[in-house]
Amino acid sequence: MQLIHETESSHIGGQAVRFLLEENEKIHVLHPQQIIAFKGLPGNRSDRLMNIKGMYRKKKLIQADLKGSCEFVAALPASYSMKPIELSPESDLLYDFRHLFFYTEGVTMQTRILNMKNMLITRDAVKMKFSGSGQIGILTEGQVCEVALDPEEPLYVDAGSVVAYPENARMELSVYGNHLASQHMSYQWKMTGSGKVILQAGRQSHRLEQDLGSDGIVKRFLREVIPFGGVFIK
Repeated sequence: MQLIHETESSHIGGQAVRFLLEENEKIHVLHPQQIIAFKGLPGNRSDRLMNIKGMYRKKKLIQADLKGSCEFVAALPASYSMKPIELSPESDLLYDFRHLFFYTEGVTMQTRILNMKNMLITRDAVKMKFSGSGQIGILTEGQVCEVALDPEEPLYVDAGSVVAYPENARMELSVYGNHLASQHMSYQWKMTGSGKVILQAGRQSHRLEQDLGSDGIVKRFLREVIPFGGVFIK
């Protein structure tokens, strides 16, 4: 299967991703309303109801199952990117299911119920672990980057920017830097372990756009002076 980004995203137009499926390849699309063009035999697309878990996690009812040979085009919002990830049986990354756009045949899913500490840190009770042979497509805000973990030296990452992390990772809520730095940053995940963390850059980009916008001098002053002002003063 091939993915081709047809256009660069813009503030008004979004972007399109073209999927090329060879004979007998199968893909499951969890946002079928985003398919804006299809070429192939009409019977190569079959929509069906998601299972109960999928309905709950995605807040949607229908998914589309497509098989090759065919091609189709999916539209994405302007601020979002599509990240294809090749899986292996050893994959141990935990994802938020709402980021999932598609998965191919051969991918298996396992529900992971987080312990109480990680529930409080991630504000979520369940993550999904994908494994098997195939691909998944992750929707992210802005560009995606991967950062390696170390068993001893902690990595601090913005809590709202994490898309996926290894199941073995040890986490705690934290801030870092001096007193002024810790007052003005968002909550961080302090992480150690092995493997890589997948991050999205869009959330912090939105904050920079706000800072460069037309906020008055009083609001900007209060946001900088009040502890956690950047969190509470929008």
